[in-house]
Amino acid sequence: MATDVRRPVLAQIGGLIAWLVVCFVAAAVGAIASLDAVDFYTSLERPAWAPPAGAFAPVWNVLFVLMAVAAWLVWLKRGTAGARGAFALFLAQLICNAAWSWAFFVWRSGAWAVVNALLLWLLVLATLVAFWRLRKVAAILLLPYLLWVTYALGLTYSIWRLNPRSL
Repeated sequence: MATDVRRPVLAQIGGLIAWLVVCFVAAAVGAIASLDAVDFYTSLERPAWAPPAGAFAPVWNVLFVLMAVAAWLVWLKRGTAGARGAFALFLAQLICNAAWSWAFFVWRSGAWAVVNALLLWLLVLATLVAFWRLRKVAAILLLPYLLWVTYALGLTYSIWRLNPRSL
């Protein structure tokens, strides 16, 4: 295993900012697809346990911050070279995360959104395991994300089944 990487404080701060930018670029790509999400979401039949439309943005903002901090902690400990596989998984799950909004809100494909959400769940789990091996606290920071994606997978499936003509 790679040795711990030591960085000056300014480099550490710059690293955190970089990870925040990476995560929020993915969030922005998803947000572009979600411009009309509230209207579409509220027009759909939803299960009783579905959250209100206004709950999603605050939850996702917190989750993206947690993701960025988790990646930053791994980067601080191992650097990019020492965590290459973990970061590949991390970036893959970010891409998959952004793609879900396109599948659901733009293409209005419930089937693709469910497949995407399942793939996202697998990638988040794999990232969490990879981070656990490198820095346990980083993996713990991903637990709320895994729980939310679990919930989102169930919600996506339920909404798809309740709205066969819309999705």
